[in-house]
Amino acid sequence: MGSLQPPPRDLLPAAKLLAQADDLKDLGTQDDAPSAPAVTLSEEKPELQHPGLNHVAENRPALPPPGDTIIRLHRAVLEELSAVEAMRARLKREPQNPVDAERTARTLSSLTETLQKLQRLQCTLRRPSSKMMMTCLPTSMNSVTNLRAALMRSSIAGLEGPMLSELPLRPWVRFDRDFIALAHRHQEPPAHANNGGPWTTWLMLGGRGAGKTRLGAEWVRAQACGTRPYADHRSMHIALVGETEHDVREVMIEGPSGLLRAAPYGERPLWIPSRRRLEWNNGAAALAFSAEDPEQLRGPQFDAAWCDELAKWRHVDATFDMLQFGLRLGARPRQLITTTPRPIALIKRLLADPRTAVTRASTHANAAHLSPAFLDEVLARYTGTRLGRQEIDGEIIEDRADALWTRAMIEAARVPKAPPLLRLVVGVDPPGSTRPGSDACGIVAAGIAESGTIYVLADATVHQLAPHGWASAVVALFSRLKADLVVAEGNQGGDMVRAVLQQIDPAIPVRTVHATRGKWLRAEPVAMRYQQGEVKHVGPPLQALEDQMCDFGISGLSSGASPDRLDALVWAVTDLMKRGTGPRITVL
Repeated sequence: MGSLQPPPRDLLPAAKLLAQADDLKDLGTQDDAPSAPAVTLSEEKPELQHPGLNHVAENRPALPPPGDTIIRLHRAVLEELSAVEAMRARLKREPQNPVDAERTARTLSSLTETLQKLQRLQCTLRRPSSKMMMTCLPTSMNSVTNLRAALMRSSIAGLEGPMLSELPLRPWVRFDRDFIALAHRHQEPPAHANNGGPWTTWLMLGGRGAGKTRLGAEWVRAQACGTRPYADHRSMHIALVGETEHDVREVMIEGPSGLLRAAPYGERPLWIPSRRRLEWNNGAAALAFSAEDPEQLRGPQFDAAWCDELAKWRHVDATFDMLQFGLRLGARPRQLITTTPRPIALIKRLLADPRTAVTRASTHANAAHLSPAFLDEVLARYTGTRLGRQEIDGEIIEDRADALWTRAMIEAARVPKAPPLLRLVVGVDPPGSTRPGSDACGIVAAGIAESGTIYVLADATVHQLAPHGWASAVVALFSRLKADLVVAEGNQGGDMVRAVLQQIDPAIPVRTVHATRGKWLRAEPVAMRYQQGEVKHVGPPLQALEDQMCDFGISGLSSGASPDRLDALVWAVTDLMKRGTGPRITVL
């Protein structure tokens, strides 16, 4: 498309509104009180690209006092918006006309700028009327909505090239830095908490790739710089909490959507890895913490915090509690939690907390920024399954009706540590092949105490490794726990399993077992032991294993995948149930 044509006549009302809104900055000081602050609309005036618009700007009429002017302009803008929205609705029903699309896009752009100026002026007047205060928040949302609409119409009309070529680079760079203008709905700051008042915790539940990390990085940047609408003041002491120190560094700070990438080059904070500290030029600082060590949070204090993937923290309750004790600076300390949901007790408590604000999103909401291969393969495979509803749709999936285990049953079986164990075994469910998409190698360790209670100690399951790889993982767990026996399913080749393991450690004792009944029938006696309180889980949740247990019904896992971790658990617990602690000698 060639150079842009002069604007059509019906664009001039919007241009007049824009010019009048810009003139209001000269009226902001007309207040009875001498101490009233001057109103500042913007550091830069908008550049009007067309002669018709410049002519309007140069012949601005005298305006009445600011309060009446704002109300009058606000009504006029709403009338203009109604007309433009009607045009947009017509364009949706009829074939696209580039001329009409261009007219609509330009009108919306002008109106958006007018609304933004009016919004800033309304919120900075010392004694605004109640009517203006009522329209403050909706005006802000209309501004963002119509700006997005203008960009969409411009894209449909194929005007990206002319827009980029005719406008200077600086406005586009500034626009790109304004995250809120292009943020998804679920990335916009919530207006209120569950109780209708100000929120303390913002819980953002989303599927994989829904934009959670980018939101967290932009929110922290806004807190450090005091950038609206995410912050109304600077937070000088910020906590960054992830599952591990590696996750905090590689995802939250240095990752593709992390803090260092989200900030413009000239505004990036200084990352000091040795101190686990980010420092901004204005003096704000953020400290990195790992959920593996809750005691790190004992002592420091903060006025803001970002918690990433809280649902998979190992010491979730202890870490979260320590963080709450540290959020004690400022008038209203706040925290953002970004996570793919799991039905853990803390997530449920936060959802019910009256001071929590909740937003949700699925992977599909951010599909435009994800790999087409990911969308075609992964989403197609898991959409509609229980795992897909959790990991893609961001739903909290409760217990399966026909599952042998429930979350409550497993939580009741959890203990902080195991007593001395008389016998330890490592259960192994070897994969059928190593091709992409094949089953994992389930590796689960358990032991039995003198009382006869069985304690599940570890899940070391590995994925898509050659036989030498998964055999090394088995031997490593066996050696670390000083186990007595490896129990491995031999239906996929018992002699091969034994040979591969003994290639790594010739002295390792291996017993191969053969499945003669279905998985459900093999698992039922083990589930019964859980119901009777005779099997315990030691330490933090074994999340992947426990997810399989609660999703295992009479037809298997809802995803159709092999329950490799569960099979390994069943083999280990079954061996301990049958053989107990071995013969004991009682001295009389």
